[in-house]
Amino acid sequence: MALEMKVPSPGESITEVEIAEWLVEDGDYVEKDQAIAEVDSDKATLELPAEASGIITLKAEEGDAVAVGEVVCLIDTEAEKPGGSDDKKESKDGASNKEEDNKDKAAPKTEEPSKSTTPAQKQDSHAKGTPSPAAKKILDEKGIDKKDVEGSGKDGRITKEDAVQAKASMGSPGKGKRGESKKKMSMLRRKVASRLVSVKNDTAMLTTFNEVDMQPIFNLRKKYKEEFKDKHGVGLGFMSFFTLAVVRALKQFPDVNSMIDGDHQVKFDYQDISIAVSGPKGLMVPVIRNAENLSFRGVEDEVKRLALRARDGKITVDEMTGGTFTITNGGVFGSMLSTPIINPPQSAILGMHNIVERPVAIDGHVEIRPIMYLALSYDHRIIDGKESVGFLVAVKEAIENPEELLMDNDVKRALEL
Repeated sequence: MALEMKVPSPGESITEVEIAEWLVEDGDYVEKDQAIAEVDSDKATLELPAEASGIITLKAEEGDAVAVGEVVCLIDTEAEKPGGSDDKKESKDGASNKEEDNKDKAAPKTEEPSKSTTPAQKQDSHAKGTPSPAAKKILDEKGIDKKDVEGSGKDGRITKEDAVQAKASMGSPGKGKRGESKKKMSMLRRKVASRLVSVKNDTAMLTTFNEVDMQPIFNLRKKYKEEFKDKHGVGLGFMSFFTLAVVRALKQFPDVNSMIDGDHQVKFDYQDISIAVSGPKGLMVPVIRNAENLSFRGVEDEVKRLALRARDGKITVDEMTGGTFTITNGGVFGSMLSTPIINPPQSAILGMHNIVERPVAIDGHVEIRPIMYLALSYDHRIIDGKESVGFLVAVKEAIENPEELLMDNDVKRALEL
């Protein structure tokens, strides 16, 4: 009996997927629930598990776009699982090898006559392309490889005059590799590209910048990170501080926590924070739901959970849909400053960057502090300069004074220690 495997719906509003990669070959025996393919939708990459055990017949090629509900492969559920053939082959090969070994031992070894080479031939072969001592010194000083010089001396030897006249390559096309490859972008990457172009064309995007002194957070993490990890099983990172600082700022500036719907502005009384993470298929943006209700431990748990799911390719469409504001951290890759692109249909995104020790003025004195540059890109159609700047200043205030503004002056209680 041949079971028809059809493309399941990966999520609401998705009508088509693309076969990104077959994980099995035509004619393979597959086990039930074994991952047989990776399929791309315009929102995520998902694994397609086998619905039964049997011999598989593929009905679609890698790169094909197939509709939800379309048959992509057949599984012959009555086919028996192959087995034993490898052992027999190995046994047969082993016996054959043993016979060959016995023959080798019995037969006297004879050496094949080698092709004779005359002394003159040896001399010619050795001399060709070989520089004289004076020529070698000149070539070394010029940084020229002897292989790039045609010798004019006897038997092709490179003379001093050849070396003097030789010119080093100044970047002109030479014998280096000039290959290229072409690969179709995944459906997810094509959708991301389309959305990014749409943002640039359809929004009045501006970016405002500020800097934040990370020393207070450094001090808190140094003092409590080990105790926090021992108790909660997760690290006390920067993301929990920034997420809670963003939640606080969004409550103060609700226009930043809104989006445009036609001729209307939609504001939200909750904060679903999208966190940009790097996955095997590119950038993914899972959502921390109702971040306003989470503690430091709650945020760190969610960040770790979503990051692991994205890394392992298990993130779902629902987990990446519906955020009201996005945080992206280019600093983990060494970025000093950037202008992040808004994640539509949201209206703003906060960009974090690397932390560098810089000289700053503190109470009239120059001190070295760990400084991070922050960038807020926003849609100027519904967010004015006053709100954007005020929002970023509110984030800065919370990061530079976390005990008072994020922990209510009770660090132990805030960290649940």
